[in-house]
Amino acid sequence: MIKLAIIGGGDLGQQIAHIAKTTKLFEVVGFFDDYAAKGSLKYGYMVLGPLSEIHEQFEKGIFHELMIGIGYKHMEVRAKLFNELSPSIPFAKIIHPSCYVDETAKVGQGSILYPRVALDMNAVVGDNVVLNIGCSIAHDSSIGNHCFFSPNVCLAGFINIQEKVNLGIGTIVIDNINISPNIKTGAGAVVTENLAEPGLYVGIPAKFKKHL
Repeated sequence: MIKLAIIGGGDLGQQIAHIAKTTKLFEVVGFFDDYAAKGSLKYGYMVLGPLSEIHEQFEKGIFHELMIGIGYKHMEVRAKLFNELSPSIPFAKIIHPSCYVDETAKVGQGSILYPRVALDMNAVVGDNVVLNIGCSIAHDSSIGNHCFFSPNVCLAGFINIQEKVNLGIGTIVIDNINISPNIKTGAGAVVTENLAEPGLYVGIPAKFKKHL
């Protein structure tokens, strides 16, 4: 069984631990967290120490693979941690048993698929991506590294999502759309044209709201 450690002992870290346990492939050994006392318990799991001890504990064999449990409010931090740690520490790939993943689809390291996620033919999910409950990714669509999708996001075919995109709950994207890096959508947004300028987009159809 793979020993898994998670960066961040908050709500997202707890969810990752729960899904990892559900797969029966991982033993969650605990969290790395700068804001909790080493040796304390969070959600029944041990706090292994601050982030500065990750390499030391990996070399000791305390864990085999790593995940980032830091949420969508800290997209730059998520990307920075993955880019710094992934060259020397393996990241897990966690897929809930209820997901449908076509044999031609690809899922990157450090990514997690929550329950009932569907990846169609030739769908590509990059590294360090969170796809929450019920997300549907149609054929030939790609999701860049460090993206975060809320529940029930739906992508049609031939869509290109670039890095650090945060799609709000229930966002729908029609086919043949390109979404540039550092874009966020509000709940229920319907994307009907390419989104290029970084910032928040809301509404039906989705329109630029403000810079973040």
